[in-house]
Amino acid sequence: MSLSNYLETKVMDAIFNNASPAAIQLANRYVQLHTADPTETGTVAVATETTRKAVTGAATSNGVFTSVNDLTWTSVAGTETYTHISVWDASTTGNCLWVGALTAAKAVTAGDTFVISTGQLTATLD
Repeated sequence: MSLSNYLETKVMDAIFNNASPAAIQLANRYVQLHTADPTETGTVAVATETTRKAVTGAATSNGVFTSVNDLTWTSVAGTETYTHISVWDASTTGNCLWVGALTAAKAVTAGDTFVISTGQLTATLD
């Protein structure tokens, strides 16, 4: 996964410009689905299923964030193939924080359920 331009700026300002680290502390994070690389803006190739799902995680361990909840999209809106996700600071609009590819593309048919299971969403700064 890759940091978005928005979050890169927040982190760099916290480190090098004495900006408050509180600017990068988030109460909530939301995952959005994509059918291709969403770029660092998170706005490209948004899936027909536009509902964002809240993701929570345990304390980062050895530099890895790991989700601790299932992300479930029930009765998806369209027939398409999911290839990427983006992570946002709000359930609608907001700022893109992170983008990344799924380990495998997943074709869905309208009405299907799509799940990213507990522990399957990870993020690192490598």
